Amino acid sequence: MPSCSPLPPVVVMGVSGSGKSTIGIALAAALDVTFIDADDLHSKANTQKMAHGIPLTDDDRQPWLASVGQALHSLPAHGPIVACSALRKVYRDALRSSAPDAVFVHLAGGADLIRARMVHRTDHFMPPELLASQLDTLEPLTPDERGVVLDTGDGVASIVDRAVAWLRAGV
Repeated sequence: MPSCSPLPPVVVMGVSGSGKSTIGIALAAALDVTFIDADDLHSKANTQKMAHGIPLTDDDRQPWLASVGQALHSLPAHGPIVACSALRKVYRDALRSSAPDAVFVHLAGGADLIRARMVHRTDHFMPPELLASQLDTLEPLTPDERGVVLDTGDGVASIVDRAVAWLRAGV
């Protein structure tokens, strides 16, 4: 994307294991903008809860969502790309309260594929046992949310190409 074109803050969203970080890093590189992993903004207590298989409550998420919203707001007209689950509309609304121009790239896919990814990764605190609770919590994008849904089963290059094309089309 040319540097003269403004880029809204972009949230790469989806359940754990959908590829948010992988796609977010590649998308940020393709657009030459900053990448932020919202998992890095969780409190130690939240990370420990999830590592022990305990889903977070909305109260647990509020300070985290405020931090993610601030990160989205931090670089106006130049991204950033933030990987964040943003599973419920109320969470996305909280992010948009800090970054009203934020757009969403929702990585959606089958539970079997996502579970297989989660089982084979060794460097993440989220256990595969929490996938069902995430899928139950996930709410699709609504008409008042600017976003695109992409199949997480496609290759990284294909997903990034489609996300870049969508962004360049002026979302």
